[in-house]
Amino acid sequence: MRIDNRANTDLRKLKITRGFVGTADGSVLIEMGNTRVICTASIEEKVPQFLKDQKKGWVTAEYSMLPKSSHTRIARESSTGRIGGRTHEIQRLIGRALRSVVDLGMLGERTVWIDCDVIEADGSTRTVSITGAFICLADALRNALKTGILERMPLKDYLAAVSVGIVNGQPVLDLSYAEDSMAEVDMNVVMTGSGNFVEVQGTAEGIPFSRKTHDRLIDLAGDGIKKLVEVQKSIVKIDDVLSF
Repeated sequence: MRIDNRANTDLRKLKITRGFVGTADGSVLIEMGNTRVICTASIEEKVPQFLKDQKKGWVTAEYSMLPKSSHTRIARESSTGRIGGRTHEIQRLIGRALRSVVDLGMLGERTVWIDCDVIEADGSTRTVSITGAFICLADALRNALKTGILERMPLKDYLAAVSVGIVNGQPVLDLSYAEDSMAEVDMNVVMTGSGNFVEVQGTAEGIPFSRKTHDRLIDLAGDGIKKLVEVQKSIVKIDDVLSF
């Protein structure tokens, strides 16, 4: 039994609140256990310079943690004058993941900014951010379709992410901070609703792990992501959002 009494194959309790920020084009508060992230989407009528006049758009992300989102206060990166390596890595991951399920040509010369702000961190903040970011992106694009900004829905598939790892010699799903801190192996997996991989990040914290362990973790992550996508489908209906 795990620290929080979950089975090894259980996700933490998931709660998603849509429209959490009224001024955003799309927004959610996503809560998985005690990890809570506010995700917002903003659509701009311009693209980065490298995409100018190419008749396609861009989806990008920013990620941050509130100073007291963890037990030890985290200094605001704006006060240090630079973005840390971890933040840069995570926001690039979120942007890459979201772009994998968007037809950038259908988006037109527009940029969708996704902001993921962690208000409480209890592990797996990057994967929780991706799962929530997809929903706020879908809502923003649907609103743009309703108002005539877009002619067609650019989304191609669902997208979700989850962490897995080896803790006390056992493969476990959706790591809390305490589990992540003691994991022998930890992995972040991003997949589409159709079951294709977008990204796999896996690290042995001590002894290297085998192909068998890798495959067990991938299967466990796949099962968890299926559950997350089912929740997304109950919120964002496939027939009125996705352009299959």
